[in-house]
Amino acid sequence: MRRSLLAKSALAMAAVFTILSVAPTFAQTQGMERRNQRRNARQSGRAAKNACKAGDEKSRVECRQTKRAVKNNARPVTGSGSTAPAANPAPNPAQ
Repeated sequence: MRRSLLAKSALAMAAVFTILSVAPTFAQTQGMERRNQRRNARQSGRAAKNACKAGDEKSRVECRQTKRAVKNNARPVTGSGSTAPAANPAPNPAQ
């Protein structure tokens, strides 16, 4: 009887240790991760534009371009296709 009680207690201790040793994880889907990346990109773009506007040496256009560059650099690179616009085309002299 003492032996079975000892075996049961050892088994219970092993089960408790197994449950407590599992590290807590956060279940995030890919969509949640992408949304967080977009939020971070928007926030960094806003911060760059506000910093640009605070230093009065640049125009509105230059601040928008700075914001756009920061946001584009914060975007993750996808393997299937890129949503980034193509390089600037050569200007049309007829216009």
